[in-house]
Amino acid sequence: MMNISEKLQMIERREKNRRNALKLTAVLAIIAAICLGFQTVKGSAPAGGAGMNLSAAILIDAKSGEVLYQHNADRPLPPASMSKMMTELVVLDHIYSGELHWNDEVQASAYAEAIPGSRMGLANGDKVLVRELFEAMTVYSANDAAVALAEKIGGTEEDFVAKMNERARRIGLSKTAVFGNASGLSKEDIANIPGAASERDTLLSARDTAKLAGHLIGKYPEVLEVSSRSSVKVSTSKRTLAATNWMLADQPFAYPGSDGLKTGYTPNAGYCFTGTVKRGEQRLISVVMGASSKEARFSETAKLYQLGFSRQGSRIAQSINPMNIHFDVI
Repeated sequence: MMNISEKLQMIERREKNRRNALKLTAVLAIIAAICLGFQTVKGSAPAGGAGMNLSAAILIDAKSGEVLYQHNADRPLPPASMSKMMTELVVLDHIYSGELHWNDEVQASAYAEAIPGSRMGLANGDKVLVRELFEAMTVYSANDAAVALAEKIGGTEEDFVAKMNERARRIGLSKTAVFGNASGLSKEDIANIPGAASERDTLLSARDTAKLAGHLIGKYPEVLEVSSRSSVKVSTSKRTLAATNWMLADQPFAYPGSDGLKTGYTPNAGYCFTGTVKRGEQRLISVVMGASSKEARFSETAKLYQLGFSRQGSRIAQSINPMNIHFDVI
């Protein structure tokens, strides 16, 4: 039979065990809450509380390279015409090396005339200046302009594509990044056109796309003067081509400070958009891939911009342990 002292000790042990169990339960609850919160931050919309219906997305601070939001950011996907940013980069490289000049004349080929999708209306034999082709490609996403520039620089689109992939390695895109043609079309769209580079599809992750955009505007910031235009004119047909970027001033999804960068669409890619916006000293670069409509790619981008410019963005950036992207100007 236990004496009073032994009974008191037994009661104290039981109470201590009960308190420890409560502490452990509380700790486990906190850990579970943190984990659930982490998953919500990574998998849901950055603002507004509604889910983002996208295949992939990323938001970065252009100056620091800090990743503020990411969803499937390393998954290789068809980028559609967002890949034209690499075409732009290679063209600008040749302009600034002196191998190509803005007033050089380019003669359009039968391939440029035949390529489907968004076009400035080139016919076989048309002669157009490099500057006009570059503007039509950048603002209107003209596939025929991209092909004409590629053939001017590379001789053939296939040889130009080799330059694109070599440039990708130099700026540090991942091993999964591959460029198949100058326009971003799917290979089946151009398979039956003589002269087309149709052996493989272009694949880029959202992270690689953002990195490409960062290099483009970091090395050649003047590209933003072109990408911020609401339209460009075509001398051969007297047409005016409206910008595909609906986040520019006076556009349906106008966002203050938006000045680029590149839309894209194919049935395989869905609706895509690489956007950039500046407020004060902060510039953001966003990528959305696989949106369900033209409108959705811009509304989802607006959510990302709100995230980046809000205090919430700073807190989320810290909570998801962001990976930095550095833009080496090469």
